[in-house]
Amino acid sequence: MQVVSGVMGKEKVHFEAPSSVRIEKEMDIFTGWFNGQEMDALMKSAIAHLWFVTIHPFEDGNGRIARAITDMQLARADETPYRFYSMSSQIRKERNDYYFILEQTQRGSMDITIWIQWFFGCLERAYASTELSLSKILQKAEFWKRNATVHLNNRQHAIINKLLDGFEGKLTTTKYAKITKCSRDTALRDVTDLMDKGVLKKEDGLGKNTSYVLGSY
Repeated sequence: MQVVSGVMGKEKVHFEAPSSVRIEKEMDIFTGWFNGQEMDALMKSAIAHLWFVTIHPFEDGNGRIARAITDMQLARADETPYRFYSMSSQIRKERNDYYFILEQTQRGSMDITIWIQWFFGCLERAYASTELSLSKILQKAEFWKRNATVHLNNRQHAIINKLLDGFEGKLTTTKYAKITKCSRDTALRDVTDLMDKGVLKKEDGLGKNTSYVLGSY
């Protein structure tokens, strides 16, 4: 089993897994170590991921299973059924760096120092990403709590949620109409109503094209 890129005749082999005759023995050693070896739980999660994906026992899905093993070991390390971060998601976000570090480790002397350093850095970024996500969720919940008595139609509700989730660019009546699939006149009435209720306000410092932001965020 090889991980290969490039066109026919100019392929680049990024990784070659152990031969099929070795897989059963290698997996026996791995599972014995994973289920029996006592060591730092976070270090074990990093080593387990690298070890499994290097054995590469399946034709497909090895990366997904390695991420699942990592998350299982991290859950053991946390000693709690509640987890608000995902190492798997963070690895997918950083997939280019992940594959680069993985290849460097597997093709070298198998000194895993750089892998461990990257893995723990990725874990820290997973924590930070979760803190940011939770902060946004709490802000969103607080916003709707403060505005619980404000009556909004479905279009207005959808637009407010987009703004709370991080709307890219500037919200104008034209964009409002396109997003909610209504006329510009209807969009203008909706926006005016939201401004009257204090939910939206005009954004300062702009030219001809008026844009709007949340007024009580």
